[in-house]
Amino acid sequence: MSQSHRGHLAMLAFSALVAGSFSLGALAAPFVDPGALSALRFLLAGLLVGIAALTTTGLPRSAWVAPWRYLVLGALLAAYFVLMFEGLKTADPVPAAAVFTLTPVMAAGFGWLLLRQRLTGRMALALTIGAAGALWVIFRADLAALMALRIGPGEVTYFWGCVAHALYTPMVRRLNRGEPAVVFTFGMMVAGTAVLTLWAWPALMATDWAALPGIVWVTLAYVAVAASALTFVLLQYATLRLPAAKVMAYTYLVPSWVILWEVALHGAVPPGLVLVGVGLTILALGLLLKE
Repeated sequence: MSQSHRGHLAMLAFSALVAGSFSLGALAAPFVDPGALSALRFLLAGLLVGIAALTTTGLPRSAWVAPWRYLVLGALLAAYFVLMFEGLKTADPVPAAAVFTLTPVMAAGFGWLLLRQRLTGRMALALTIGAAGALWVIFRADLAALMALRIGPGEVTYFWGCVAHALYTPMVRRLNRGEPAVVFTFGMMVAGTAVLTLWAWPALMATDWAALPGIVWVTLAYVAVAASALTFVLLQYATLRLPAAKVMAYTYLVPSWVILWEVALHGAVPPGLVLVGVGLTILALGLLLKE
């Protein structure tokens, strides 16, 4: 398997794993501060990634040259997760996932600014189709709401988190100096944990952890292992092998995965017109992956 094919496989797994955090996050968000939950998430995921690094590549001294790189990346992902859980307090999982699919457009812009990665005509068309499909889902197939730009506050909050996520993708390639993906991820996790702990310290101390409902702990376990430790490594692995726009193209699959999660958890099937927007995002994925 070529390096690019390995990158594509990593992102396919990434899209499947990250989708669950939307449905579970929406269930847990009302019960816990987003900063406190994100701090614990980074801590647990960082421990897992650190163990993986020690047992595979090790943690060479050279990896800790210019530690400010990890601080930049950790702060970007910390902002993303805090704003995600804050947004999920009021946003439904499927529209929130559709907001996430706007990141390829933004990642392409940041990829050009930071790495001078250029879009082909087909990639630009695909990003346009994907963005249109995402907007169709975000506005719930309501043309009147789309024309009036009536969008929920939760989606707006989460959008700014997605801006941070889109910037993170090309920054990985810009700042990586040959470190293995698992080592680079561990450095970012340590920095992100420090940033979030400082940010959410009052909430961490004020939260009655023993009184939290079970769904918070289920969500924490899932997002720390599946939607953090694994996806961070997969994302860094793929980013070193694929252009930023193609890496983020796989976010177009997330609404489809989230719909399956919602059907499994609640039996909630979205209206048929909303599925048109999902179909457009999948079409955009196919165009972006075509060589």
